[in-house]
Amino acid sequence: MSGVRVRVRVGVQLWPQHCTLDALRAAWREADAMGVDSLWVWDHFFPLTPPADGAHFECWSLLAAMAADTSHATIGSLVSSVSYRNPDLLADIARTADHVSGGRVVLGVGAGWSERDHVEYGFPMGAPRERQRRLADALPRIRARLDRLAPPPVPRTGAGGASTRLPILMGSGGERVGLRLVARHADVWNWFGDPGAWAAKSRVLDEWCDRLERPRGAIERSVLINDPGFAVRAEEYVEAGCTHVILGLAAPFDMAPVRALRDRLRS
Repeated sequence: MSGVRVRVRVGVQLWPQHCTLDALRAAWREADAMGVDSLWVWDHFFPLTPPADGAHFECWSLLAAMAADTSHATIGSLVSSVSYRNPDLLADIARTADHVSGGRVVLGVGAGWSERDHVEYGFPMGAPRERQRRLADALPRIRARLDRLAPPPVPRTGAGGASTRLPILMGSGGERVGLRLVARHADVWNWFGDPGAWAAKSRVLDEWCDRLERPRGAIERSVLINDPGFAVRAEEYVEAGCTHVILGLAAPFDMAPVRALRDRLRS
């Protein structure tokens, strides 16, 4: 890696499917003890890989348990569809989990894409444009509710001792609407794909930041790597401006690849 060296954060997304709750709890405890920077679960209601009717657990219930079981890593949803919960309620859920964790929650939100989740649980899905409109409407409501809750989320201290807010992460790659919403509302951006595709999306996000007069550096850039083959290319993401690499793990939750990634990026 060239240029100014930055500390790259390393995270783990535990897939809450085809496993037991005991296995999940053991995995996030192990990851937290080894010093990972962030822990995540996705917000779906059914497995994303076969068998379709296998074991699966709900996101925010898991995050509350994770908050109580861990002490170091930030924890969050990667990501919660705003279709599944009233935005004000989602803010309250995240605030409550934040207090359980001692101020370590990151609220990840998105427009939603899983048809099965929506249909089987009775949530309206709508076309992509409708889902993006729903997300755009939800974001200011979430932030406004977080500001009104009593007690509010746990206070954060940023650079120079400045007070910061509960972070909102957005997982979006839409270049006309999604990344504009990221530039306006998010504290963290997450995307996937190979390093070149990720870098191209990050450049579009920079352009939206410039248009909206928001500092590019105000938004942390992160990548989710679900293909183990791309983990060996982690340095390429860092060269493109990524400062937070998250590795997706399926059961049985072998932490060896996470440890190797951590050691390589921090060496």
